[in-house]
Amino acid sequence: MSARFDVGVVGAGVMGATTALFLARAGMRVALIDRGELCREASGVNAGTLTLHMTRASLIPYAQAGWRMWMTTDQWLGSGVDAVATAGLALAFTDGEADLLERRAAVRREHGADIRVIDRQRALEIEPGLNGNVLKAAYCETDGYASAYLTGRAYRRALAEAGAAIVEQRPITSVEANDGGFAVRAATGERWDMQRVVLAGGVWLGEMLRWLGIDIPVKCLINQLIVTERLQRVMRTVVSVASGLLSLKQFANGTVLIGGGWQGRGDPVRGGVETIPENFIGNLRLARWTIPALAQARVARIWLGLEAETSDAMPIIGSLPGVRDAYVIGSVHSGYTSGPYMGKLLADLILGREPERPLFDPARLVGIPMPVHT
Repeated sequence: MSARFDVGVVGAGVMGATTALFLARAGMRVALIDRGELCREASGVNAGTLTLHMTRASLIPYAQAGWRMWMTTDQWLGSGVDAVATAGLALAFTDGEADLLERRAAVRREHGADIRVIDRQRALEIEPGLNGNVLKAAYCETDGYASAYLTGRAYRRALAEAGAAIVEQRPITSVEANDGGFAVRAATGERWDMQRVVLAGGVWLGEMLRWLGIDIPVKCLINQLIVTERLQRVMRTVVSVASGLLSLKQFANGTVLIGGGWQGRGDPVRGGVETIPENFIGNLRLARWTIPALAQARVARIWLGLEAETSDAMPIIGSLPGVRDAYVIGSVHSGYTSGPYMGKLLADLILGREPERPLFDPARLVGIPMPVHT
């Protein structure tokens, strides 16, 4: 089987799907190809948090634009994804954490985030369920979450209406540059010919880039997520701690999602394999300490999500060096928040428009090894 497209997007997460959507709406013939299903890898199993607290300071403007897109999906995507706008609190329980909060809040304000540090009394007024030992909190009104499981449905409808071809369950084995563009080949023996190609494969980007002779190491993080059974309302806001090791939110149905980047076991080949018991217990203890009423909660499910990271922990978005008409997008810290906006920016670049914000040149990372932490 062979088919010809103006653009092939390999990787159907939020960033790849958004890029494909805006290209298709601009009149390009687009194929969106994934080894699994639309928005079912990292984009389908993450916590759905839309926050500035955990976003790198220099990415704040991108996250703010992405947050606005999430809150208006009915306008640009065609349907809602149960996005909820709420306040966010990052907490400090020690003097060291309080100092860290102050410094981080100041840096984020410099980049446009409306984050201010409040005292214990005000924090407890906003979130009465907090542990009374809290010293300070960084408060931000621009926070919230979306339902990750609804994301794929919304994108599927929008892409179909825009005329994009959605190709699922097709593991790609190679992308080869030729005189007419690119040949994209699948393990099934199928082939798609593309004038342009976008690699949007998340933690698999390192391998995918090697198909085109480019060496950019990409690290795979195996993030643990926990959801509780339903319980009475114990929190109103999205809660995190200064260390970054906790993220909490309670959905409308009463379940509480507990995250914070605690690692499990796995890799890009096998995916998330198993939790690490010590990390599971540590995550629960920190959640219970922060919101004491969670002592009454029972765990309903644990799962692992994959997150990509580059050597400088910054995104790779833009044209690939030395390969005409080839592009990459991925490795965005807190990527769910800014994902739609990043995809829109790359689509603008491909369409010959000037993106309203700078992209993140992949050339800076070619051949640079990942740092080794001991």
